[in-house]
Amino acid sequence: MLDALLERQIRELIDRQAIHDVIVRYCRGVDRLDRELILSAYHPDAIDDHGIFVGGPEAFADHFSAFHASRQSATQHIITNHSCELAGDTAHCETYWLFAAMNREGPPLSLGGGRYVDRMERRDGRWAIAQRKCLYDWQGVPGDYALPPELAARMQGAGPPARDRSDPSYERPLRVDPRRISDPPQG
Repeated sequence: MLDALLERQIRELIDRQAIHDVIVRYCRGVDRLDRELILSAYHPDAIDDHGIFVGGPEAFADHFSAFHASRQSATQHIITNHSCELAGDTAHCETYWLFAAMNREGPPLSLGGGRYVDRMERRDGRWAIAQRKCLYDWQGVPGDYALPPELAARMQGAGPPARDRSDPSYERPLRVDPRRISDPPQG
């Protein structure tokens, strides 16, 4: 039988992983324009203050899916540093994010960085966002990336990205095309 300290430590690790999974699921949902996945990161009565939007999860998912679909052909929300203070069924988290967007108009690529400051709650055994503030720390437009067109085309060889469930990240089981294995692009 496990001693009490070890049981608490295991519970804490499980909680921390579940909380991290919420944040990853949120980012993936926004980038894939997957409303169901976005909503799975929130409790139904949650409030998200994203600066340009304040409201509940359903309105948030609708607003930002339309916003990103109309303004960008691709986005990536990348999470980096993550701190999490657990207090029973509540957690206070700060997660750094980077955002990259391929724009439909204006500069082709925009970048930004900031932090999600979250109050997560475990309800009925499920961790999700109860309150969120999205803080914008910086934004900008990078210079050109000097990638020759033929190399850029080869980088798409693993499959075209998509902002829906045809994206390779939904493929089960994930398989690399055997032709690519027997004749790799690096020669």
